[in-house]
Amino acid sequence: MNIIEAKAHLNKKGFLDLPVDPSLDLFAEIEKLKKETNAIILAHYYQEADIQDLADYIGDSLGLAQQAATTSADVIVFAGVHFMAETAKILNPTKKVLLPDLNAGCSLADSAPTEAFRKFKEAHPDHIVISYINCTAEIKALSDIICTSGNVEKIIDSVPKEQKIIFAPDRNLGAYINKRTGRDMLLWDGSCMVHEIFSLEKILGLKERHPEALLLAHPECEEIILKEADFIGSTTQILNFAKKSPAQEFIVATEAGILHQMEKDSPTKTFIPAPPNNACACNDCPYMKLNTLEKLYLCMKFQLPEIKMDESLRLAAKKPIDRMMEISRNAGLIK
Repeated sequence: MNIIEAKAHLNKKGFLDLPVDPSLDLFAEIEKLKKETNAIILAHYYQEADIQDLADYIGDSLGLAQQAATTSADVIVFAGVHFMAETAKILNPTKKVLLPDLNAGCSLADSAPTEAFRKFKEAHPDHIVISYINCTAEIKALSDIICTSGNVEKIIDSVPKEQKIIFAPDRNLGAYINKRTGRDMLLWDGSCMVHEIFSLEKILGLKERHPEALLLAHPECEEIILKEADFIGSTTQILNFAKKSPAQEFIVATEAGILHQMEKDSPTKTFIPAPPNNACACNDCPYMKLNTLEKLYLCMKFQLPEIKMDESLRLAAKKPIDRMMEISRNAGLIK
């Protein structure tokens, strides 16, 4: 397949289906393309190790949103999933935003269909909507404030106690925050496929074999996992905890891609991925792992696939993100 054919099949395939010369040094080629196009690569912690090592910035959703909002690059290459690239476009209407594979979606974002959520919101007119950033631009546009797992408590605390809240789309994160804050938020019934399939039985077995290991869990996990956790936090908070902790062993209940940075930060410590309730040894997000070094190279070389968005949708989705940034800044979470 040549580039003309690959472009013609882009919408169907979701990525440029072109052969890549195996003799190419993709690290060097991507660095060259970054300079030529004034591009920045933003990567989530759940990306494969090679992509993390190439990225100009690696972070969780809050950090990535902040970087997307302040970058001076002309091209933003998002090594993550679709809603993250959408967020970058919402914040940068004049910049080109690229995503290596448009099929890199999100099971959590998919769990909140726009029309169903719109009807749910209309049925509760006395509630404001606070949505986790892991949602589509359409859900953001129906929201009053966006939050991340790193700032959610500050966001909730900024809302008067008497104000009723719909929290979407993650029921596990919402239930956890209800307990933490004493709120009674109305929860949309959505979840992340990665964080919902950890096996409590296998984790308890690991703890028996590693009695000194601390269990670190993301708040998107189910309550039965969170009850056993020694620490609960966002990906960045989990990384920082492991780095500062005197403990030497950790069982990590979030997407296994995070272990790469944990091992780089603390090479003398042992990090064990919490096993899912299937035959796999660790829990990988199939969407995050759709991005590969080859797809990253091709998307930068040909500047495709590109994220585009209707301006009215972009403006509506930007308002609750701006509100999140304002509250985060006032709380000292970002500069």
